[in-house]
Amino acid sequence: MRICVIGSGSWGIALSIYLANQGNTIKVWSFDENEKNKINEEKKCIFLPNIDLPNGITCTNSYEEAIQDTEIILHVTPSKFVRNTIKGYQNFIQPNQIVLMCSKGFEAETNLTLDDVIEEELPNIQYGILSGPSHAEEVAIGVPTALVVASKSEEVIQKVTDVFKSNLLRMYHTKDVKGVEIGGALKNIIAFCAGAAVGLEFGDNTFAMLATRGLVEITRLGIAMGAQDKTFYGLTGLGDLIVTCGSQHSRNRKAGELIAKGYSIEEAKRQIGMTIESIDNIDVAYDLAKKYQVEMPIVETVYDVLYNGLDPKKAVNQLMTRKLKPE
Repeated sequence: MRICVIGSGSWGIALSIYLANQGNTIKVWSFDENEKNKINEEKKCIFLPNIDLPNGITCTNSYEEAIQDTEIILHVTPSKFVRNTIKGYQNFIQPNQIVLMCSKGFEAETNLTLDDVIEEELPNIQYGILSGPSHAEEVAIGVPTALVVASKSEEVIQKVTDVFKSNLLRMYHTKDVKGVEIGGALKNIIAFCAGAAVGLEFGDNTFAMLATRGLVEITRLGIAMGAQDKTFYGLTGLGDLIVTCGSQHSRNRKAGELIAKGYSIEEAKRQIGMTIESIDNIDVAYDLAKKYQVEMPIVETVYDVLYNGLDPKKAVNQLMTRKLKPE
């Protein structure tokens, strides 16, 4: 199959590597001339430096060239760039092409989930959401992984499942698009907390507490926004939460660790060098909790640490001494 990947970051290239190794032809779009040249001439990606790219992957800076004659378009950019990037390529999409959103997060300016952005910008295009516990560094080298495609369209589910499934990647599906979107966006904030616990030199007990109660908060907001509760106990909820909270690959966990150690937001961003969705999206989660009148004390506390100067150690005490109640 001919596939377009919009975005040359670590996840976009990891998906490109996997799909190329399955015999597909991949055209990657990058906004950066140097990244394009590195992919085409050196068969390397700056974000996955130890991996040689297989044949079947080419890169271009032209939306039209990337999209032309492809069957599926994977959108893989940071959430804050999703709308403007879609605006850049929307006039080149044909009605028979499928857009698969592989980014996770919210649109900060509007508090919309990314499926809402797609529906506003591409109202006549069939689309799906790809999510699940999947670090780029592991998918790129063939570590066994399971993902979920969410779509209202059976045709999209079938086509995406067929192209992705293999003995290395097991595919599940759901029609709960909103639940998959919310789980993928909010788990980054809980992973930030897990990193803060590492930075403060707490232990496994604290990690388990944050992950478990964080999942409760994610589920509360998801249900309030129309999602199905069972979605949050599957791969795109609990699964993604586990892998993002517990892994050395997680940028969000690393950001929490650095800030707990006294780094500023800007220093943490410079140290990590890639988009940190938890920091970009915490204000959206905070606003949504208020809008839907959902109790989310962990989210509120992270917001206060990042934007109201709350000391991380005091934040822990604040959470631990809240009024007691039944679980």
